[in-house]
Amino acid sequence: LWTGWVNIQEYRLQNHANTKPRGWVNMQEWWVSLRRNGGSTWTGIYSEEEFRPDITILINGMPLVFVEVKKPNNKDGVLAERDRINRRYQNRKFKRFANITQLMIFSNNMEYEDGVIEPVQGAYYATSAYSDLHFNYFREEENLNLTTLLNDENEETENVILKDNNVEVLKHSPEFKTNKHYHTPTNRMLSSLLSKERLAFILNYAIAYVEDENNGYRHIQKHIMRYPQMFATKAIQTRLEDGFRKGIIWHTQGSGKTALAFYNVKFLTDYYQRKNTVPKFYFVVDRLDLAIQASTEFANRGLKVKMVNSKADFVKELQSFAAVHNDSGEAEISVINIQKFSEEAVVSTDLQYDINIQRIYFLDEAHRSYNPKGNYLANLINSDKQAIKIALTGTPLLKQVVKEFDTKVLFGDYIHKYYYNRSIADGYTLRLIREGIDTKYKMQMKEILEQIKVLQGDIAKKLVYAHPKYVEPLLEYIVDDLKKFRRAEADITLGGMVVCDSAEQAKALFEAFEEKFGKQETDVANLSMAAEDAAPYQSLGKPLTAAIILHDVNDKDIRKDLIDAYKKGKIDILFVFNMLLTGFDSKRLKKLYLTRVIHDHNLLQTLTRVNRPYKLYRFGYVVDFADITSAFDRTNQMYFDELQAELGDEMESYNKLFKSEEEIKADIESIKETLFHYDTGNAEIFNQQIAEIKEKALLIDLLKALTSAKELKNIIRLQGFEEMLNKLDFYKLNQLLNVTQAQIDKLNQLEALQNDTDTTSLLNTALEDIIFMFTKVSETELVIADELKNELRRTREELMNNFDEKDQQFISLKDELERIFKKKNLDEVSQEQMKENIILLRAIFDKAKELNRKNNLLKAKYEQDEKYVRIHKRLLEKGTLTAKEMQLFEALQSIKQATDEQLIHNSRIMENESYFGDFLLQLLVTELTDNHNIKMDFATAKSINSLIVNEYLNQYYGNRA
Repeated sequence: LWTGWVNIQEYRLQNHANTKPRGWVNMQEWWVSLRRNGGSTWTGIYSEEEFRPDITILINGMPLVFVEVKKPNNKDGVLAERDRINRRYQNRKFKRFANITQLMIFSNNMEYEDGVIEPVQGAYYATSAYSDLHFNYFREEENLNLTTLLNDENEETENVILKDNNVEVLKHSPEFKTNKHYHTPTNRMLSSLLSKERLAFILNYAIAYVEDENNGYRHIQKHIMRYPQMFATKAIQTRLEDGFRKGIIWHTQGSGKTALAFYNVKFLTDYYQRKNTVPKFYFVVDRLDLAIQASTEFANRGLKVKMVNSKADFVKELQSFAAVHNDSGEAEISVINIQKFSEEAVVSTDLQYDINIQRIYFLDEAHRSYNPKGNYLANLINSDKQAIKIALTGTPLLKQVVKEFDTKVLFGDYIHKYYYNRSIADGYTLRLIREGIDTKYKMQMKEILEQIKVLQGDIAKKLVYAHPKYVEPLLEYIVDDLKKFRRAEADITLGGMVVCDSAEQAKALFEAFEEKFGKQETDVANLSMAAEDAAPYQSLGKPLTAAIILHDVNDKDIRKDLIDAYKKGKIDILFVFNMLLTGFDSKRLKKLYLTRVIHDHNLLQTLTRVNRPYKLYRFGYVVDFADITSAFDRTNQMYFDELQAELGDEMESYNKLFKSEEEIKADIESIKETLFHYDTGNAEIFNQQIAEIKEKALLIDLLKALTSAKELKNIIRLQGFEEMLNKLDFYKLNQLLNVTQAQIDKLNQLEALQNDTDTTSLLNTALEDIIFMFTKVSETELVIADELKNELRRTREELMNNFDEKDQQFISLKDELERIFKKKNLDEVSQEQMKENIILLRAIFDKAKELNRKNNLLKAKYEQDEKYVRIHKRLLEKGTLTAKEMQLFEALQSIKQATDEQLIHNSRIMENESYFGDFLLQLLVTELTDNHNIKMDFATAKSINSLIVNEYLNQYYGNRA
């Protein structure tokens, strides 16, 4: 609201502590009070306890927003204001003010310093809190036309405010003009957040009260939307207005995708109610633990959650016309596992009331489990073909992994994107450090496996890695490492997680842990809070506690309680295999122990379990027993490729998702051919026929044909070729698929039973004399690919900002960047190569930025005229003039003023190049030789004249030197 009128910084600088505001300014029916140190006083019970915000914004008389400003480079930066507001809001006398305050802005009018744990400089926003106020970055993503705010009405308002504060003297000062420019950090923030539309959006949709537990006590926190969530919500609205019914939101892990869904329940409810439509919301997950976690997150924010527990429940839900199912009529979301979607789960078309219903599906973790060949996706899409489908992903879709289909074709284009490196810059996620571990033993693992001839490949390795000879020293290293980490940080609240090679290894590690530290509690009521003992340094030596989280260990309620206990600091270490690798969020988790290689998007998901901000820690640590380097490089390469496509550096054409009708017919004939010798009409006879088959390869071929039939059915349903469903008895073939799989499972079990005794004996013999030792050998940062991409982007932009492309240093930097592209293969993102390229790009960026800084200093001297900067530099480079730089500047400035004056009064002078050249030559000789005593011969004068004339002609004809 104040852009173009108010210089906030200057108000702070002027020490008019006794100035009293004498009136209100009414702007677009929004009551705005701009009050300095004497304004808007909030007084407690005792008169000396006062709280005076620098600027208070009143809406309908209510002080819902305030702004605190500091001058640039102030001591302690904006942290000084944050600490002060924390102290104030802990004072119960200010509780009423804290409760009514919805939005706070803090700024010292400086640009952000990205990636710092404690933000010292910049403009930040927050919502009120009784303690531990959290600063949020804000980066505008829309093209706001701020120049429209600079009009006569605003100048009149500016004059009123200056008079009201008795600081009219500031009106024409150069500092005031500079600071009130709309592009300063403070004014950018005010314009972005306090325009009428934005502020109304924030007050309506961007505030949430979240129930949380800390040190065993339940309390309410007040949260405000992060800016990526805000712009993602606006992007969803834009897509819906354009008629799109599907799309993908790529927000990196830790950016709050579940919270985004929560905010959109309220936003989209209002959106559709304005269209006389009733929205119904569904949050779709692919695992039970994620369903429980999402339900908890929604419930903690006050949203009513309906858990869909069975396929029958979901069929019933889709037949219902009620918007909500709770008695209070509050906003509601149904959380459902995708496995609950069945062919019978289809919306009713027999509406009993004149009511328009719009279903909105939020699809969690869209980069996995949504295979078009599977039943679940087809059932989901067919459940309501008019539903809005918003796919959420924390990792890129990695098209090289998903070979069978392109997720973007399935779910649409990206609605909004927020990359990993931006999240680091905004302080929402941490960088990762990989600690390389060398596994030493007397005999090579290869020799061990050669002794165990009965077993092959991964089966043998799985048993070796779960063997006590391997597990015991592994556990000892993990326990010692976590203890050392805690001692080094003097923080007992830090937690660890061990991602095991197999479920067997997880169980073996947990059993070894219990042997070392005693039986571990599963009744969390008996666990003490780690944070209670955190104060004494000596308590760092207390015995550790642990829990195992596997799908077949304990029931789901006990697992949920153990996970909650870990988050609260009651458990020190979690042993997991496949669970908790995605969606699990515990800020205190800062050590991730990997004992196996994880691939592709699952790797990124797993690594980012330790990237949540916690206290003042700058990194999350990954202890790598399995050597994930090659897997990480592969994943980073795919991540980089996805960034390439999404950032517009290259165009990619997408293959069609679905097969043609001719291809489907050919597949049906192939399936019939494979099944020709079997009785496919009677499952019992079919079972008898395949029971006689002892060759597993034959059964596998049969299984492939039957699986293909199942996939084909779903593809046919997705494409709407309903008539082709009569070509095969797909229901019967699905029965035969189950029978075939059962026969293969039986053969596998027989083989396992035959080998079990020999396996244990051989393995114990082979490992009898082996001693495993684990030693830390390296510590390197895991660089995610978009850091490289970000460095490339800003380096390019900085070079593009240069307006003097004939500068030899600029040419050199540009050539250096081209050499990196040609020789360093910037798109090959191995960790080592990425780091080298990032260092090179940063060096180019720093030099380009310094060059631009010097150019801009000279540009300011010439009243922002780039032509004369280039002229000035070329003359210095040639060295033909024996003049001091100040002397040269004064001469060129005189030439500029005289020439510009002539151009204003003679509109046709540029049409006669010869006349213009003669005019400039005469002026040049007069100014340099006569007025500024700069000696030159005629050839030099002609050369300088040509340089100046060409600059003007290039500008006149729209060219650039």
